[in-house]
Amino acid sequence: MLEYDVKYLKHKTFLNTYCPHCNNSFNVKREGKELLVFKAIFKKQEIDLLMSPYLDVFEMEASVPIQDGEKLTDLICPRCKTSLVTKERSCDECGSSVAKLIITAYSKLLPFYICLQHGCEWNGLTKANERIIKVKIPRQEMPAQDQKLRTNNFMEVPYGLTTELALLEAGRCIQCKNPKCVEGCPVNIDIPEFIRLICDEKFDEAAKKIKERNVLPAVCGRVCPQEDQCEKLCILGIKDKPVAIGNLERFVADYERKMDLVKIPIIKKKLNKRIAVVGSGPGGITVAADLTLLGYTVTIFEALHQPGGVLVYGIPEFRLPKSIVNFELDYLKKLGCKIELNMVIGNIFTVDELLQNFDAVYIGVGAGLPLFMKLPGENLCNVFSANEYLTRINLMKAYKFPEYDTPLPKGDKVTVIGGGNVAMDCARNALRTGANEVTIVYRRSRKELPARNEEIHHAEEEGVKFKLLTSPISFAGNDNNWVKGMECVRMKLGEPDDSGRRRPIVIKDSNFFIESDLVVVAIGNGPNPIIFSTTPDMKLNKWGYIEVNPETMETSKEFVYSGGDIVTGSATVIQAMGAGRIAANAIHKKLSG
Repeated sequence: MLEYDVKYLKHKTFLNTYCPHCNNSFNVKREGKELLVFKAIFKKQEIDLLMSPYLDVFEMEASVPIQDGEKLTDLICPRCKTSLVTKERSCDECGSSVAKLIITAYSKLLPFYICLQHGCEWNGLTKANERIIKVKIPRQEMPAQDQKLRTNNFMEVPYGLTTELALLEAGRCIQCKNPKCVEGCPVNIDIPEFIRLICDEKFDEAAKKIKERNVLPAVCGRVCPQEDQCEKLCILGIKDKPVAIGNLERFVADYERKMDLVKIPIIKKKLNKRIAVVGSGPGGITVAADLTLLGYTVTIFEALHQPGGVLVYGIPEFRLPKSIVNFELDYLKKLGCKIELNMVIGNIFTVDELLQNFDAVYIGVGAGLPLFMKLPGENLCNVFSANEYLTRINLMKAYKFPEYDTPLPKGDKVTVIGGGNVAMDCARNALRTGANEVTIVYRRSRKELPARNEEIHHAEEEGVKFKLLTSPISFAGNDNNWVKGMECVRMKLGEPDDSGRRRPIVIKDSNFFIESDLVVVAIGNGPNPIIFSTTPDMKLNKWGYIEVNPETMETSKEFVYSGGDIVTGSATVIQAMGAGRIAANAIHKKLSG
C-alpha cells in the first residue's frame, strides 16, 4: 500500500504520523521495529492494525487475514477513539473511503489520506505537498575514487549511482506538466518519462526510452554538460540543486549494458539506397544508426585506425572508458553498418567520388586542426597541441609504454594553456603520467572558465593549480631547444566581448616567468582543410567552417550534409548528435520522396 509515492520519504528522516483530532502520535516501537498502531473495524470486528511508518504496508494482529481488495470499515485513533475516516474526499484510484492523518516531513505538517482498500496504492498527498517533500531531498552525489588514489591510475573517477541513490534522485523529479528540461536537450529526450520509469524501478524500460532519441546514453551521461543544457532548465534549480539528469541517464544505460539487456532490432525493410558517413564521432554514429534502422545501407569512413572520433582520441579513459565506446560501436556493426578505417576522405577519396557510389554523404569530421598562439618559441620541443598530447595518451596508449609502442610525453612541471574541458583533460592526464606539478594558465577569471564544473572540481581535488587572469607572451628554451618555461603577463577584465564574457586586458609592466618543462596548448581547434582542398564548390562561412541549412544540415552541394564541430566549431557531444539526427531525417525525407 502506497509503496511508490512515499518512497522518497525514507531518506534520512523518520516519518511521524499524528491524529488530526487529538494530535497524538501513532508511532510506537515494538520488538525493535518502528510501527504505527491503530484500531480498525474489519468484518464487524475490532482489531489492532499495525502499519509501516512509511505507510506502505499494513498487517494486523487478528485471526482473520486481510486480502488485497478487502476494505476496512473504519480506522480509529487508539488514543482519542475518534474515527479517522473523513467525508471530505475519497480515493482517487478506486473510490473507497479514506482515513485522514497528519504526517511530518522536514518540519512541515501535511495532510495525508489512506485508502481503506487493502492493496490500493493511492495516497492523498496533493501535488503541492509532494513538491514540498521532494524538493527537500538533497541531490544525490555519485561516489568517486579517492582523490589521492585516482591520480595513480586511469580508471574511471565517478563510480556511478547505486540503485538506492538512483531511486532517491529520481524521486526528486516533480514531473512538470511543461518540462523545460526537454527543451534544453539537443535531441529532446523525454526526460520526465525516463525518470518516472526509474521511480517504478523499470530501469531497462528507462534506458530504452532514452534510446528512442539518443543512441549513446552511456556516453552522454558521462561527458555532456548537462548543467548548461537540460539541468539548467530544471525547475528545482531555482531554489535548490537541479535533478541529476545526466547521472540518472548514465545509471540506466550502465544497467542495460551490465545486465545484458541490449537488444538488436530487426530491420524489416531494406531500401536500395547507400549512405556514406565521413567520420565516426558522435554525430556520424547518430546518422549511421538512424539511417540503418530506416533500412539504408550505411558505410562509415574513419581517418584513424580506430573508430569513435573524439570519444576515443580526445576524452581520457578516466572520464570515458573506451570499453563503453567500443560497446556502442559493436552495436552499430550488429545493426549492419560497415566501418572502413584508415580512410582519409579528401585524400583517398574525394566527396565527389563518394557521390558517384553513394546516394548521400554526411560529413562529421569534427574540428581536428589544432590552434596555436603564434608566440615566439612555440616550436620548442615539449610544446604540444592538446590534440597531439591527448591522442598519444588516449588512442595510442602512451601511458602503457612499452606495452604500446608510443613514447609518453613527460614533464615534471607541466603547464596547460586554456580553460575548457580539453585543458582539464590535459592537466589531469599530466598528473597521471608522472608530473609533480601541473598548472592551468587562463586569461580570464574563474567565473569565465568554460569547462564543466565537475571537471574543474575534480582537477582541483587532484592537485591541479590555477593561474587565472594570466596570459603567455613567449616561450623560453634551453641550449638543446627544449622548453624550460614561458613569460607571462597579468590580465584584468574589461567590457564583455562577442562571446558575452568580459574581455581580458593586459596589465602594463606585469611580466613574470613560469618554469615549465612541458607545455600543452589547449585553446581550441579549427577545421581541417583536407576535405575542403578537394571540394572547392562546397561553401564555407567566414570562420572557415562548412555552411549548412540549419533546418536540414544540407551543404551547398546537393546530397551532401554536415554537422557537429565542422559546422559549429568546438561544441558538445550531444549537440553533434542533435545535428546528426536533423541530417538523418532530412536525408530520409529527400531520398524517400
